[in-house]
Amino acid sequence: MPQSPPKIPSPAQANRAAALRQDEAWHALEVQAVLDLLDTAADGLSETEAARRLDTHGPNALPRGKGRNRLLAFLRHFHNLLIYVLIAAGLLAAMIGHLTDAVVIFAVVLANALIGYIQEGRAEKSLEAIQGMIEPHASVIRGGARLTVTADEVVPGDVVLLEAGDRAPADVRLIKARNLRMDEALLTGESVPADKAVAPVAPDAALGDRFSMAFSGAFVAAGQGVGVVTATGADTELGKISTLIGAVERLTTPLVRQMNRFAQQVTIAVLAASTLVFAFAHLVRGYSISEAFMVVVGLAVAAIPEGLPAVMTITLAIGVQRMAQRNAIIRRLPAVETLGSVSVICSDKTGTLTRNEMMVSKVVAASGVYQVEGSGYAPTGAIRLDGAEIDPGADPVLQELARGALLCNDARLSQTEAGWRVDGDPMEGALISLGRKAGQDPAAALTTWPRLDEIPFETRHRYMATLNGGEGRPPVAYVKGAPEQVLEMCATVAGANGPEPLDLPHWRTQVEDLAAGGQRVLALARREMPQGCGDVSAADVAANLTLLGLVGLIDPPRPEAMAAVAECRAAGVRVKMITGDHVATARAIAMQLGLDEVPRALTGQDLDGLSEDDFHREAQAATVFARTTPEHKLRLVSALQADGSVIAMTGDGVNDAPALKRADVGVAMGGKGTEAAKEASEMVLADDNFASIVAAVREGRTVYDNLTKVITWTLPTNGGEALTIMLALLLGLTMPVTPVQILWINMITAVALGLTLAFEPPESGVMRRPPRPAHQRLLSGRLLWRIAFVSVLMVAGAFGVFAWAVGKGLSVETARTMVVNSLVVMEIFYLFSIRYVHGASLTWQGVLGTPAVLMGVGFVVVAQLAFTYVPLLQTVFGTAPVALADGLVIIGLGVVLLLVVEAEKLIHRQLSQSMSTPAIAR
Repeated sequence: MPQSPPKIPSPAQANRAAALRQDEAWHALEVQAVLDLLDTAADGLSETEAARRLDTHGPNALPRGKGRNRLLAFLRHFHNLLIYVLIAAGLLAAMIGHLTDAVVIFAVVLANALIGYIQEGRAEKSLEAIQGMIEPHASVIRGGARLTVTADEVVPGDVVLLEAGDRAPADVRLIKARNLRMDEALLTGESVPADKAVAPVAPDAALGDRFSMAFSGAFVAAGQGVGVVTATGADTELGKISTLIGAVERLTTPLVRQMNRFAQQVTIAVLAASTLVFAFAHLVRGYSISEAFMVVVGLAVAAIPEGLPAVMTITLAIGVQRMAQRNAIIRRLPAVETLGSVSVICSDKTGTLTRNEMMVSKVVAASGVYQVEGSGYAPTGAIRLDGAEIDPGADPVLQELARGALLCNDARLSQTEAGWRVDGDPMEGALISLGRKAGQDPAAALTTWPRLDEIPFETRHRYMATLNGGEGRPPVAYVKGAPEQVLEMCATVAGANGPEPLDLPHWRTQVEDLAAGGQRVLALARREMPQGCGDVSAADVAANLTLLGLVGLIDPPRPEAMAAVAECRAAGVRVKMITGDHVATARAIAMQLGLDEVPRALTGQDLDGLSEDDFHREAQAATVFARTTPEHKLRLVSALQADGSVIAMTGDGVNDAPALKRADVGVAMGGKGTEAAKEASEMVLADDNFASIVAAVREGRTVYDNLTKVITWTLPTNGGEALTIMLALLLGLTMPVTPVQILWINMITAVALGLTLAFEPPESGVMRRPPRPAHQRLLSGRLLWRIAFVSVLMVAGAFGVFAWAVGKGLSVETARTMVVNSLVVMEIFYLFSIRYVHGASLTWQGVLGTPAVLMGVGFVVVAQLAFTYVPLLQTVFGTAPVALADGLVIIGLGVVLLLVVEAEKLIHRQLSQSMSTPAIAR
């Protein structure tokens, strides 16, 4: 029968519909009002009307990002001032005929671009991952008939059927729900499926409390439902997250920002110095233009640290390997260093700080309050009564409650290689674990008390009942459900000596106390039925039940996460919880974890009512943010970044993806995390363990320390070479080293010696220092002083050796060979000094070095012997043999440099300690 033409809504009705679409308050309307506003009926749209709406609203698909030009994306990795400096260094090297060095420099540039292009993910991957959250097909009712259509053909007003195992194809206002439970963790972070109903909820209800809605991408865990589509494609809650991800700009890391500034400083300094040197050489010293140009080439080659980017890249790559051994997989190379400056970790709760496994932590019965120990679903752990461990088998009240928990239950608990696993409802799995902790065997209980009949759980009556019995005993009805419902059905409570009168106000208070502690509460009751009874009805259990007790369930914190939080606090790293779960649950977990002595908690509704200034203030002050939306998470991360904090954000759901992308370091869960979360992140935790984040922060700090050592070693050596050329020119002296010899020094030592610092282990106290400020300059005052101080020492050593050799009557070639060897030896001894930034290097451990340092030094020694004594290299580099006695003088020069630098470090440490000591202590 053809459907009648759609009626045209009145202007008032149209305005109301538009307002509702804008406010997304479909969940607050009665079913008939939703049908009227969407111009549909319970028997669905006609095919003609569905086609018209498809043309109007477009396909039910998430927007895809604009495809990128792969060539331009690759070329963008060359658009960096330091890369331009490197290219210029390569061209200069080629111009003076050192093609090998030019090839090495260009290879470094190409390697940097390839690493960035391959490892750097794009937002479009996140969007593609979210596409997989939408079912490819949907069951709809059109014209009164059930049809299966592709998901992109679903339109607003369609009536959709939902069954266990399906994913909602769009945002749906439910019009029928039978035992419908939906897993919305990807959107809300809830640790258990949400019970759905038809009744409207408050217009300002948080996403996780919109029980009359089924959201696009949410999984139907149990039951059946029918709903009318209110939003499709980008208008759905999932679509809004997709839009957020595409709109969020990924921040550059502190290292990238600092290296950009460093590149500018190096470029300006080299260009300024080269111009002045060229003018001085030509106008004052009378050099020809070609001779002056060669001096400038030598200066530029000496001053530009062409090996630094390669060594820094390799240092980061080594950090990646170390972190992988700690189950932290780095997806973007600079994130390794950024981790070292993290000052705030914003963590999701479920599955990150907690196990994402429900556990009974308390049992309240007439005989007292039982504390249940253990971890997750594992059926091991002591049971205590008022603090003292008990024998559960000797407690009749606890035994009867445990039996009811096992029999009124549809879940299965089994052990796998990965741990204990629940097939079915997580809370029912926790009840099985409780029964086994109490000493009962689920299989034996069902054999002794087989199920005769049942009343399935439904949201309208909010309980489940089973009838269990066997030969020779009266059957018993066991009831499990919402405490406020079950308590109304009870007349007595089970005591040690039999049923006792029920004190309803007392038990309501017990329910409130458990809920206030962040626990989900279930009530268990029983009623003995007449002999021979074989079925159970709602009337049989509506009254006169005997309450067995209350169970409080919680998703327990990971023990290792508690230790990791303590380490974070010692390291000056704040940890904040941002979750979609209930505020009481989140606050209780925060207290157990030790996030704060008295955690300040805010909800999404609280945040919505704040001004922008108050929002920023509360973002800093509060520790727990509950019932948050993806927009809240994104705003919180941005607000925390506003004061210069470096933020690491953890998460596993699609709802976390925008904030993960915005954070300085996004950390996704590798086991239970969605692909959307992983693609938006810089780091993935293979073991879903918060403790691995802290290990990664420790490694990140070590990497930054090692990067600082590489820079502190590289720049003074380059500075010494450049100053040697400039001083010789200014004083009108013979050049103590030629440009091609400087290239040899840089080519051999930059990688062979500088790279060894990448393998340095953490110095003591690395996690007892406060986080490094994000705005801290790479070239700090201390580092600038060190560059100048060591450069002067190297210049003095180079000119001293040159003058001493010439004074002995040695040839200029021999003198220059001694200068080159002196510079290399001084770099070797300076390397041993720089290995310990925060302590002395003149220790047995410091002298021995690491295997990497010893191998690097060994390689350089062999290379210098070849440079000095192999005839072919003598011809290429203009070198001459050096006598043994002269070689000992060169080694002595390196020892002197080490002693002077260590003395300077000691004086600096003592001055720093005296300045940091309060005057009263001095």
